[in-house]
Amino acid sequence: MTSAGPALELDRLTAGYDRAPVLRELTLTVDPGEVVALIGANGAGKTTTLRTISGLVKPMGGCIRFDGDDLVGISPTARARRGIAHVPQGRGIFFGLTVSEHLRLDGMRDAAAQEAAYEHFPALRPLAGRRAGLLSGGEQQMLAIVRALCRQPRLLLLDELSLGLAPVIVERLLPVVREFASTQGTAVLLVEQHVHLALEIADRGYVLSHGELVASDSAERLRADSALLTASYLGERRAAG
Repeated sequence: MTSAGPALELDRLTAGYDRAPVLRELTLTVDPGEVVALIGANGAGKTTTLRTISGLVKPMGGCIRFDGDDLVGISPTARARRGIAHVPQGRGIFFGLTVSEHLRLDGMRDAAAQEAAYEHFPALRPLAGRRAGLLSGGEQQMLAIVRALCRQPRLLLLDELSLGLAPVIVERLLPVVREFASTQGTAVLLVEQHVHLALEIADRGYVLSHGELVASDSAERLRADSALLTASYLGERRAAG
């Protein structure tokens, strides 16, 4: 089923670990072609949100709808087949495989398909025969993103692309995500520690504090509200005020 509404809808989602909620009654939406930033301090529940959407964490309450369908009981593998791609912290790549072998693993088996994949990040083209463990952090992240984009996802979940990277590298990664969302109609939910860089490419943003939603607005307005962003990263519940 394909819905004319949001690609992703969380309705009062609660999730956590060992029966202890980390995320409490989160409600948000992401439309096709839209980039939405999920921001907040460490421990705010951002990664738990993405892991619950992709099926790695079982929700304690609430609902996750993808293209209008409730994902309850749908396995992580089945969610991926439906068009949800998740680039986790740590990048999810295999250090012993080459760049080209990663692309073949994701279905890019012929030269033409791999050449098309390299168009996203041409810097990877001369590194096709290099093992992923020998790539720089930025090159590894490019590879992780390319693997996700090559699956032509309808929903892309990105968790801390900038982890361990210099901001100048992040400035090369995020515009590729923005362009892909706009041209392919892919919904993107982005968790990013470099909040102002994330809000430069995002359409909207949600701010989490202690597992609860404390603010949501257009990216432009959030960028202008430095007090709110500072409060959210200090973990203050009154950030919305």
